[in-house]
Amino acid sequence: MKLPTPRWWYVREDVPAPVTRALLTPLSWIWTAVTARRIARTVPVDAGLPVICVGNLTAGGTGKTPVVAALLGRIDGAHGLSRGYGGKLKGPVRVDPAIHTAADVGDEPLMLGASHPFWVSADRVVGARAAKAAGASVVVMDDGHTNPGLRKTLSLVVVDGETRNGEWPFGDGSVFPTGPLREPFKVGLARADAVVLMLPADLEAADPELLALFSTTPVLLARMAPREALPAGPQVGFAGIGKPWKVERALKAAGCDLKDFVSFPDHFAYDEATLKILADRAAQFEAGLVTTEKDWVRLPPAWRARIRSWPVEAVFEVPEALDALIRPLSEPGKA
Repeated sequence: MKLPTPRWWYVREDVPAPVTRALLTPLSWIWTAVTARRIARTVPVDAGLPVICVGNLTAGGTGKTPVVAALLGRIDGAHGLSRGYGGKLKGPVRVDPAIHTAADVGDEPLMLGASHPFWVSADRVVGARAAKAAGASVVVMDDGHTNPGLRKTLSLVVVDGETRNGEWPFGDGSVFPTGPLREPFKVGLARADAVVLMLPADLEAADPELLALFSTTPVLLARMAPREALPAGPQVGFAGIGKPWKVERALKAAGCDLKDFVSFPDHFAYDEATLKILADRAAQFEAGLVTTEKDWVRLPPAWRARIRSWPVEAVFEVPEALDALIRPLSEPGKA
């Protein structure tokens, strides 16, 4: 069973769990070496159309999927692409929410496929070519910053911009599994064309110390904003995403009458027993149940009518800066 994201990953000073970290350090060295060797030895394949990669420097919880949705909504003829983490279909297959489930294609593709043309393929080169054959002018790849197989025209990395409450998006700079980084920070940043710094809605400005880390790499500021109003009345919230505690924080900041909150591992598969426990917990408070859109698509159909989703979107502070990056990719002959 997948374990929840360790919150101590994001502590920068006086990091807890010293024994656990010491035991995991050799695995971190191996992970770093294997990742570096794979990237160095792979020759990227050109799929014949522009590819925008939206990735992470860390292991999830940054707001990457809303950025993918924003790009798909801004580029005419864009198709999304994912390896379909958590789904059983290897593809290439175009996501159809009418027939597919999260168990088939993964939660993020199912969610994005409801509004945009979206493909799942374990082989991303094959997936990109399938999208092109179906009429795509640009492919927006959800994740893949450390996957070198498909040639990328533009690489964006999304970074959690919240540095309050003793948290730091890169922790103390350790690489998985002793920290959240997928590879050493400077190595990953060097392959990025721009950083999308995702700020919570109630944070006035980005941390200058964090901004300084990106040096000459362009930084686009964006914020998570709700697409719908919160459900009225008392609520019990739950989430199984990279950083579920951020959902709890966002619900409270938005004014939700949150009576309790339950965290689950990322991509958690909700079963009847778990959902009945949540429903009983909500009944104790005479409350409703609310969760993220990504969690909601993983619910059994019978439970979707009983639980409210709270969808969010990425809103860029200077959308013209984003358009300046992506415009050449959507103009023939300029990619």
